[in-house]
Amino acid sequence: MPPIELGPLGPQTPRGPGPVAKGKPTGPVASDSARAHAAPQSAVQRSAALDPGEAPVNAERVAEIRKAIEQGYYPVLPMKVADAMIAAGLLLRSGK
Repeated sequence: MPPIELGPLGPQTPRGPGPVAKGKPTGPVASDSARAHAAPQSAVQRSAALDPGEAPVNAERVAEIRKAIEQGYYPVLPMKVADAMIAAGLLLRSGK
């Protein structure tokens, strides 16, 4: 499952018209986007413990399979491919 990326966080402001005060306005009203740009930006720090590192790829096996595909003798069995895709989806849903 890919990591969840969060954008910059700013102060939370209520949305909508809100209560209307009678009398003179007390100052200029900034838009939500102007407030978000004026607020200091905080970054989410990622833990090194959650970094999966390099993917385990057997380069020799990949080259062997590519060569077999180019030469036309690598068997692609649609039923095996479909079964593997279904199994991978079930594993992702089960959390194992």
